[in-house]
Amino acid sequence: MDVKETDQLDKTYNNARLIRRHVFVAEQGIDEHDEFDGTDSQAVHFVAYVNSKPVATARTTVTDEGVHIQRVATEKKFRHSGYAKQLLRYILNDDRFSKASRFYLGAQETAVGFYKTLGFHTYGEPFMEVGIKHWQMSKSV
Repeated sequence: MDVKETDQLDKTYNNARLIRRHVFVAEQGIDEHDEFDGTDSQAVHFVAYVNSKPVATARTTVTDEGVHIQRVATEKKFRHSGYAKQLLRYILNDDRFSKASRFYLGAQETAVGFYKTLGFHTYGEPFMEVGIKHWQMSKSV
């Protein structure tokens, strides 16, 4: 598996966008305007490739609270192969985030167990976003 990253709206970003469109818009029925919320130009996008095919993606932004991980998605036929976990480990170990005190995200309820395997823990109360139950999760570094 190879990982490419970009802070530009380029080919790598378009691959991330394609995965997100397949997973969030087509599969989960999230409105395209909610998924593509106008903040992509402020994020670093990561895409995992297997045999040159884009299979998983995530985006990050650095905030006062730490590194915010969002839009983690894996193409359906590549799920349960460990690609998202490898991609997140890549992000968690990225030198650009070495001064961060924590990573945090809003996890869909069905993904909480997955994030726990990476050392994240839930906090607060569940919340609804785009009609899907989510939990706040964080990982101190």
